[in-house]
Amino acid sequence: LSRSRSLTPSFFDLARRNRPRAVAGLADQKSARTGNVLGIAGVTYGLAATAADMSLAGAAPVAFQQVGLLGGLGAAVGTAVASQVGPTELPQTVAAFHSLVGIAAMAGAAGEYLGNVGDLDAGTLSAIYLAVFIGAITFTGSIVAYTKLSGMMSSKALSLPGRDQLNLGMLGILAVGMAGFLDPSLGSTIGIDSLTPEALQLSSLSLGAVMSSILGFHLVASIGGPDMPVVVTVLNSYSGWALVAEGFLLGNPLLCQVGALIGFSGAILTWIMCEAMGRSITSVIFGGAGTVAAPTGEAAVMEGEVTIGSVDNMMETLLEANNIMIVPGYGLAVAQAQFAVAEIAKKLRDKGKKVRFGIHPVAGRMPGQLNVLLAEASVPYDMVFEMDEVNDDFENVDVTIVIGASDTVSSAAEDDPNCSIYGMPVLRVWKSKVVFVSKRTIGNTGYAGMENPILYKDNVEVVLGDAHDTCEALRSAL
Repeated sequence: LSRSRSLTPSFFDLARRNRPRAVAGLADQKSARTGNVLGIAGVTYGLAATAADMSLAGAAPVAFQQVGLLGGLGAAVGTAVASQVGPTELPQTVAAFHSLVGIAAMAGAAGEYLGNVGDLDAGTLSAIYLAVFIGAITFTGSIVAYTKLSGMMSSKALSLPGRDQLNLGMLGILAVGMAGFLDPSLGSTIGIDSLTPEALQLSSLSLGAVMSSILGFHLVASIGGPDMPVVVTVLNSYSGWALVAEGFLLGNPLLCQVGALIGFSGAILTWIMCEAMGRSITSVIFGGAGTVAAPTGEAAVMEGEVTIGSVDNMMETLLEANNIMIVPGYGLAVAQAQFAVAEIAKKLRDKGKKVRFGIHPVAGRMPGQLNVLLAEASVPYDMVFEMDEVNDDFENVDVTIVIGASDTVSSAAEDDPNCSIYGMPVLRVWKSKVVFVSKRTIGNTGYAGMENPILYKDNVEVVLGDAHDTCEALRSAL
């Protein structure tokens, strides 16, 4: 017991110290692996500290057996699921995992209340209700995000009549439910005398769980597919605040600190991505609040003809160019072409060419998805640039290769007020001297469901075929 008392603070301290070091390590490609190891170590120390706390609290051996059994079962399921997830399924998998955080917060809060009915102060009751509120929104919102990202649900935004009023009405009901949960005596004030204080509290908490679940579903369903990458970061932030509430419930400072880190980092990333996409952060967080209906005018008519190019022509043009930009998109992840693209960039760089990768903030369907793919293929970090760093330089680029990107390089975002992505900042690839677009078929559209006008521009050639096959052919030709 004395050993547990001496080790517990040490384990908590190690967990706290590793947390910021892990984040700092993940901020750079060269130290990312070390950051990952530090993060795993921090979680391990946190588990050790929790086990020591259980020992100090006099937990019976059966409690440790239950924790070990459930922990082992969770680890086995997590390993089995993660081992079958490819790069293209990563966004929806992350959304699904967020839902588990939400339901865990709900279950923990419910357990804390049911195990201590009548013995909880106002602060603890507030934390319980907030944990249920945030957890339920995270749970159902994440399920909707998962179904949209996996194609099980239409990516179009749900637009019910009076959408904003519905959300406000649900928030009002939740506020009333919280008041009844914190002060059951209010029941007699409004004429509910048939319920005991405990029954009124339980009813209020149940109402909060149901209404929060409906609100979470409606908030995320009201956001369209192109904004799903931002929704993933919002849900990430929600899961962090759910952990904070859970930490207050359990009296665990470390859980509060980790939750706050996740909550704030998710919120900051959401703000950065909204700025990059030209979206209102208020609209994204509150399910499209304040936005008008989608444009109903006729889409711009495509003028000109699509020029079909070839791998041989692309190779010859690249060999004559000096300034080359490669713009990857979600199609690169689908085709698993990152290794061939990395080899192409290396060969061109060895020939004295200036080669850069231009990454849109929401390329792919999850923040950083393309950066991870390029890092996996060992693309040097100094070759990868964000949109704002290269967008004004496309006029000086000799050749741009677009691989699997559509909406993020669409000129319609700047030219067509009637398109769904109008106003979203995009990579202006069409300003390059020559552009090669790798596409499976001409009719393929992006996640927003619209054709890309740049395919019809005079300086653009479309190389048809699977991106992996096209890149491998280009690599071999070079």
